[in-house]
Amino acid sequence: MIISERLRNIRVEKDLSQGDIEQRTGLKRCYVSRVENGHTVPSIETLEKMARALEIPLYQLFYEGEEPPKLEVLPEGLKSGNGDWGTVGSSSRYLQRLRHLLGRLSEADRKLIFHLSAQLVRRKKT
Repeated sequence: MIISERLRNIRVEKDLSQGDIEQRTGLKRCYVSRVENGHTVPSIETLEKMARALEIPLYQLFYEGEEPPKLEVLPEGLKSGNGDWGTVGSSSRYLQRLRHLLGRLSEADRKLIFHLSAQLVRRKKT
């Protein structure tokens, strides 16, 4: 699935123009056009704005099923007394920074980091 095609298809299904998206998001119409034509890769923040403008949850830009995907259960230790880890305070800032950096890596590099992390966790348990 190509995100640019998905954005355009959802916008057309909802009978919205690129100008409507411009008004709802504050993004320039020419930028919306560049995203929809695959000339520009939008950031997660931009995708969040577009999802709000299209009145859909963000996951629908990446997931084509009718029902939302099942959420993974967080491992023990990632829950805090005042909500899930990463939702407030320093853990939230840490998670935002991690998300930003991981987003800049290639898929192969992300898989490598995930594999190394899994190995470190296994080694720590023994």
